[in-house]
Amino acid sequence: MATGPRTSPCTTTASGPGCWPTAGESYQEGWWDANQLDEFIAEVQALDLRSLVRPRFALTLRILKAQARNRQTVRRARRNAGAHYNIGNDLYERMLDKRMIYSCGYWRGAVDLDEAQEHKLELICRKLHLEPGMRLLDIGCGWGGFARFAAAEHGAVVTGVTPAGEQARLARQVCAGLPVDILECDYRDVEGRFDRIVSIGMMEHVGPRNLKTFFRCCDDLLADDGMMLHHTIGSLESKNHTDPWFDKYIFPGGVVPSLAQISSATEKDWVIEDVHNFGPYYDRTLMAWHRNVTAAWDDLPAYDGRFRRTWDFYLLSSAGSFRARALQLWQIVFTRSRRRSDVYHRPATTTDDEPE
Repeated sequence: MATGPRTSPCTTTASGPGCWPTAGESYQEGWWDANQLDEFIAEVQALDLRSLVRPRFALTLRILKAQARNRQTVRRARRNAGAHYNIGNDLYERMLDKRMIYSCGYWRGAVDLDEAQEHKLELICRKLHLEPGMRLLDIGCGWGGFARFAAAEHGAVVTGVTPAGEQARLARQVCAGLPVDILECDYRDVEGRFDRIVSIGMMEHVGPRNLKTFFRCCDDLLADDGMMLHHTIGSLESKNHTDPWFDKYIFPGGVVPSLAQISSATEKDWVIEDVHNFGPYYDRTLMAWHRNVTAAWDDLPAYDGRFRRTWDFYLLSSAGSFRARALQLWQIVFTRSRRRSDVYHRPATTTDDEPE
């Protein structure tokens, strides 16, 4: 049973007297439409039309606030996660694949979304050299899809962490009977020692101000000869803020990191062993999610029409941004620096042993 809001979270468009709505807000209100919204956004991104628009005072103020305060404290992070992930499991069950993996699929050799996500999960396990009995920490475990896969298919002993109550509840059901423990808490509150650490689509919620803290927590939790992999959407430029529409309606407090920001937060302490970019696959993943929502919409009567337009803009504009290569998707493998170890052997990301 969903506990989150079933309607679009805001019923007004302007942010104050004299303020004009954003493109996303005017789309939510039905002021304009496009035959192929995803392709329209891709063209806008490719032509860099945003650079021709003078920033509004409200946007400038939002950027200054983002630089001045930490929007991903433990308390705020829980609230931010709930605003998106507690909307309703019924929506996500119909939108996602059978394992409910809410991140980019790996479409090399895949014929559908289920297979693309299966390939992605197996790729992660291969890169981590996951072996039976290894203790694995899954930070931002979502609805338990990867935790179940790692335990059932590779014999790992998994601890999954999410601050979203709806995710934790379903994840416990999904992983019942397996050596999986699901914790409803923030990554900063985790204790223990793990052979491997993974985060899949979670670093976007950490925030630039907390990246050093995030990796320091990983350092405290990872065994001396351990490895970790972080799967994250990536930005081509370093920012401390995100698109105001996405911040207000989709992912409050989320900021997509750049490679420079990640590298800066990990320098001296971590060796970046591998960076694998398969960002173009996110376009295909998002379009599959949108088709699933469209096909299931009549079975989701609790969500109103404005929510539908909000969700359409979210999925299709994101697909357009990946299509234009304005956004990336990276899987980054880390080991500790200043340690002599043969634990890592460069994984094949483009060789014949990948799924065909």
